[in-house]
Amino acid sequence: MGIVVVDYCIANLIATVDIEKILEEEFPEVAVLANNCLSFCGLCAQVPYAQVNGRIVHGKTVDECLEKIRQEIRKELAIYS
Repeated sequence: MGIVVVDYCIANLIATVDIEKILEEEFPEVAVLANNCLSFCGLCAQVPYAQVNGRIVHGKTVDECLEKIRQEIRKELAIYS
C-alpha cells in the first residue's frame, strides 16, 4: 500500500486507460485501487475523475484528468519529503 491512494470507479471514463499501470510505474509510492462504485454517480456519468487521498480530481478529458491526478499526487508526496 502506498502513502498516496488513488481510487477510481470502474464505470468511469478514467477506466478506459490502464490508470493503475500508468500511475504506479510513474509513482512507486502510489496505490491505485479500482472500485465498483465511489457513490459520485452524477460526476461519474459526466467526466473522468478519481480520488487522490480522498480528494476528488476531475478533468474534461481522460488526459486532462490524469495530469490533474499527477499534480495532486505530487502535492501529497511533497508533504512526506
